[in-house]
Amino acid sequence: MDTRKTIGWNVRLLRVELGLSQERLALETDIDRSYVGRIERGTENVTVAALDAIARALGVPVSRLFVEPDEIEPPPPLRSGRKRRSS
Repeated sequence: MDTRKTIGWNVRLLRVELGLSQERLALETDIDRSYVGRIERGTENVTVAALDAIARALGVPVSRLFVEPDEIEPPPPLRSGRKRRSS
């Protein structure tokens, strides 16, 4: 797997594990949502600044984004729609 795809895979995996949408991750990192999507698809040459912001938002060191994944299947998508507000 090439480096861009590895980074994208790990970003998506960690984001889904935390239950964050691409939009929420984009808001927390001050990165455009479409840029987050391109990073996750492995089509973007992501900047170091963006990697740092994403890693901070996901609560992992930047090096975690470069780890070759063991899994072959991508993580399942989040449920669509807005989350219900808790009372």
